[in-house]
Amino acid sequence: MSLHPNEVLLAPVVSEKSYSLITDRKYTFKVHQDAHKTQVRQAVEELFDVRVQSVNISKVQSKPKRRGLFRGRRPGWKKAVVQLREGDTIEIFQGAQV
Repeated sequence: MSLHPNEVLLAPVVSEKSYSLITDRKYTFKVHQDAHKTQVRQAVEELFDVRVQSVNISKVQSKPKRRGLFRGRRPGWKKAVVQLREGDTIEIFQGAQV
């Protein structure tokens, strides 16, 4: 399946853990369910004009939730942790204070 780079990367992941990884040049993104490592690497390199050293992908499982009598599930999603080469950074994360 061929995805455009804008369709591969959906959003940056905003959490304490993802912001602590920025010091190691690792950036976390929510990615399309059908995206694989090569597509994520190409999308990050094309959109942010950086060089990628490695990509790790994991699936975040859906979780059951309950509010009173109503039961449901939070949807699962796919997460990619991208490590950049020495000297490269992504500016959208620069405003964050760790």
